[in-house]
Amino acid sequence: MVDADQTFVIVGGGLAGAKAAETLRAEGFTGRVILISDERDHPYERPPLSKGFLLGKEDRDSVFVHEPAWYAQNDIELHLGQTVDAIDRTAKTVRFGEDGTVVHYDKLLLTTGAEPRRLDIPGTDLAGVHHLRRLAHAERLKGVLTALGRDNGHIVIAGAGWIGLEVAAAAREYGAEVTVVEPEPTPLHGVLGPELGQLFAELHREHGVRFHFGARLTEITGQDGVVLAARTDDGEEHPAHDVLAAIGAAPRTALAEAAGLEIAERAHGGGVVVDERLRTSDPDIYAAGDVASFPHALFGTSLRVEHWANALNGGPVAARAMFGRDVVYDRVPYFFSDQYDLGMEYSGWAPPGSYDEVVIRGDAGKREFIAFWMKEGRVLAGMNVNVWDVTDPIQRLIRSRAQVNEEALADPHVALEDLVP
Repeated sequence: MVDADQTFVIVGGGLAGAKAAETLRAEGFTGRVILISDERDHPYERPPLSKGFLLGKEDRDSVFVHEPAWYAQNDIELHLGQTVDAIDRTAKTVRFGEDGTVVHYDKLLLTTGAEPRRLDIPGTDLAGVHHLRRLAHAERLKGVLTALGRDNGHIVIAGAGWIGLEVAAAAREYGAEVTVVEPEPTPLHGVLGPELGQLFAELHREHGVRFHFGARLTEITGQDGVVLAARTDDGEEHPAHDVLAAIGAAPRTALAEAAGLEIAERAHGGGVVVDERLRTSDPDIYAAGDVASFPHALFGTSLRVEHWANALNGGPVAARAMFGRDVVYDRVPYFFSDQYDLGMEYSGWAPPGSYDEVVIRGDAGKREFIAFWMKEGRVLAGMNVNVWDVTDPIQRLIRSRAQVNEEALADPHVALEDLVP
């Protein structure tokens, strides 16, 4: 049992942390809830940063998880712009802020998220080099794309992952020239494999994006602090006014490592190791969201998932576990993307090498289809492209682990619900 004398501290003010705080109050926890964020903005959701907000279709206030007044109304002690620099597991305290404030915790939740990986090349100190992770990054990039579109400017994007492609789409909508440099042979190669990655290459080429595959940036050149060009390891030089580094994100584990918590191997995402209840190697410390590496029985491995749904669902599960509820975190990974007139949703986990074929239902040429990644007749993952309201049956197929008739799976006239055992 928990009571009003207990203090639960949440470190990290993103979606996972905010939803955990909300869940604690909704579940009836009456003790202190302290939420500490190193950002000065109230907790917000990140998908709009590369989608609606970046495109100017959603206003700034729409990104926040709660109204600012919600925290005081629910007796959440919110500390913005404060960095936690130490966890003392023996004393059960955290130290934060410039004045070294120390607070005791009974349970601690780490939702410290991830940070963009940096380009380790000359020229990254130039003013026109950008990352996209925080609201301030998106605000700056929005202004940059507006100016590039007005002046027929050119942006080079390092990385053809989800962030790189979404920003490429936004840049083209603003009218900017775009070149994407990617070491793999197709976009999204590590997520979708070559079969579906090529579809995204064709989509962006139709909208005027230039790709340079099989190459990495080696230098960003400039003059008087201004970007002039980006060079690649195969000797090419791309004119540029701005460069976006979109080469992935690394879990923010430094605080957990300093506290002696177990950290996963890089093969499992390199996050903070948690069990199925999102509890770390210390029974009074939990982790959720981008920073957590959790075991997933369905896929037989540990995963670290960097997507919105993982934060949305993981934070509440961790809160319930802290509160003593008997819970297990086993959500099927899910994410979505919008690029030009293409909308998609992906459920499951099927990195290259884990599947033996891809089954297509619908018309891939018209970009109205569902793709299924299969292993020995079982569905590992599914992606619906401009086809809607099918996430639930796709996820049930994945969870069933049943062998599916592939002809029926590919036939749009057979209801997906009829294929679920």
